[in-house]
Amino acid sequence: MTVWEELKARGLIAQVTDEEEIRELVNAGKATFYIGFDPTADSLHVGHFMALCLMKRLQMAGNRPIALIGGGTGYIGDPSGRSDMRSMMTPEQIQHNCDCFKTQMSRFIDFGEGKAMMVNNADWLLPLNYIELLREVGAHFSVNRMLTAECYKQRMEKGLSFLEFNYMIMQSYDFYMLYQKYGCQMQFGGDDQWSNMLGGTELIRRKLGKDAYAMTITLLLNSEGKKMGKTQSGAVWLDPNKTSPFDFYQYWRNVGDADVMKCMRLLTFLPLEQIEEMDKWEGSQLNQAKEILAYHLTELVHGEEEAKKAQEGAKALFASGANTDNMPTTELTDEDFTDGAVDVITLLVKTGLVPSRSEGRRAIEQGGVSLGGVKVSDVKQTVSRESLQGEGMVLKRGKKKFNKVCAK
Repeated sequence: MTVWEELKARGLIAQVTDEEEIRELVNAGKATFYIGFDPTADSLHVGHFMALCLMKRLQMAGNRPIALIGGGTGYIGDPSGRSDMRSMMTPEQIQHNCDCFKTQMSRFIDFGEGKAMMVNNADWLLPLNYIELLREVGAHFSVNRMLTAECYKQRMEKGLSFLEFNYMIMQSYDFYMLYQKYGCQMQFGGDDQWSNMLGGTELIRRKLGKDAYAMTITLLLNSEGKKMGKTQSGAVWLDPNKTSPFDFYQYWRNVGDADVMKCMRLLTFLPLEQIEEMDKWEGSQLNQAKEILAYHLTELVHGEEEAKKAQEGAKALFASGANTDNMPTTELTDEDFTDGAVDVITLLVKTGLVPSRSEGRRAIEQGGVSLGGVKVSDVKQTVSRESLQGEGMVLKRGKKKFNKVCAK
C-alpha cells in the first residue's frame, strides 16, 4: 500500500484539487506542504491531533512539513466555525503561545537541519503596506464569491466584521508566500478551511500562471477533531500542566464504542491490518481496544514512561488492592482539617472533581460520589485525617473522574 493509499484508507482525505499530482508527489516523498495553527492558547489540544499525526506520517515518508504559526493572523482570528468574534490578543501573548506550540510539536515532527520547518506568518503579514496588499492580493478576489463561502455565511446573520472578512485574503497570501519562499506546493486543512485554501491555490495560479503547482487537501472529520478537544469539563490539552498524562489517558480510555476504531485509524501508527482485526472485536474486547488506543496516544504525546504510569493508575481504579501510586493525587495540609477531619464536599472541590461546593453537594445527592470504594450518601459526611494518612483514599465522581486524597 502506498503512502497516499494508506492516508485514504485511514479516512484522512476528504477533498483534493489535483489528486494525480498530489499522489505522485506524496508517494515519491517530494511534497513540501504546510498546515496552519493559530496561536489562540498556550497549548495545542487534542483537536490538533489529527493534523500533527498527518504531518508525522508524511515526514516519515520523506515529505517536508511546514508548521505555519499564525502570529500575524492571530491578530485577527479565523471566523470559520464561529458564531462570534475572537477577543484580541497582545503581541506578547501571541509570541508566548507560538513558543509553546513549537515545543509541543517537536514531539511529533523532526525540526532538524533540512527537515521540517516552523515559520511565522507575522514575518510577512505585519510589514505589509495596506495599499500594497490591495494591489497585489485584493485585486484577485471577488467579494461576491467570498460571500458564498460557508465560513462567512454562518456569520452574516450576527454580523461579520471587516477585520474577519480579511482572513481569507491573509490565509491565501500565506500560501503564496510559502510557495515563493520555500517551494511549498501543497496545503492541508480542515473541511471548514476549504474556501480559504482554494483562495490560496487560485492566488498562486493567477499571479504565477496556471502551470504553478498549488494543491489543496482537506482532512476528513477535522471539524469533528476540533470537537474532540472539548469535554464537559473543558479542553483536553497536550500540555501536561493543563491536562495530566493520567487524565489524557482516561479521556481516550473513555471514548465511545462507536468511535474507538475510527480514532485508531486516524490517530495511531498501528498497522492497518492490526486495526482491521481489532475492528472485529465486540463486547468486553472493546475495552481492551480503548486501552490500546489510550496507551499509544499517551505515549505519543507524553512519552513511554508517563504512558505506563497512566495505564497503571487507571487499572488501579478497577483492581482491588492494586498500586495507586501513579494516580493523580491531592495531598492535604493542616489548614484543610478542622478538629482532625474534613468534609467530602471540601475534598471534591480541593481535588478539582467539582468546580464549586454547590456542584459537590449536587453530585452527592445524585449518588455519583464514592470514597474508598464506598458510596457517599450524606452531604455532611466527613473523613478523619488518620484515615487519609499512608496510602490515602480514592475519591471518585461518576465513572470517569478520580483522585487519590492523602494527608501528611
